[in-house]
Amino acid sequence: MAQEGLVFVLDASVALSWGFEDETTPYTEAVLGALAEGEAVVPAVWPLEVGNGILMAERRGRLSHADAVQFLTLLRQLPIRVEPEPPERMLGEILALAREQGLSTYDASYLDLAMRLGLPLATQDDQLREAAERCGVRVYAL
Repeated sequence: MAQEGLVFVLDASVALSWGFEDETTPYTEAVLGALAEGEAVVPAVWPLEVGNGILMAERRGRLSHADAVQFLTLLRQLPIRVEPEPPERMLGEILALAREQGLSTYDASYLDLAMRLGLPLATQDDQLREAAERCGVRVYAL
């Protein structure tokens, strides 16, 4: 059970898993359960990244349009706060962090947000987990 008021950075890999039965794990289910009493913070790129994952799943026949609508409804009901980010920061500090850690700029945006806010990072991405550990960012654990 998540502690009351837990706040963490949520990456798209975890959120997207909730839309696919074959991708959910005890870890992703625990993160979803933590949102019953907590809140997730996501970088500005998160809605586009999640939207693209849903669109690709529709195009590949993994999700019907109806399933996508139902999944988006679930996501909208969750306590997920999008943290705005100015383009100058995206093309400055976040780009530099991506270079330094060998990440995509998308992944670096999650790491940067967790670092700035001092929050744990919920991710399934091994490369992002390793970068978080190198940077002293806590990874959300069960």
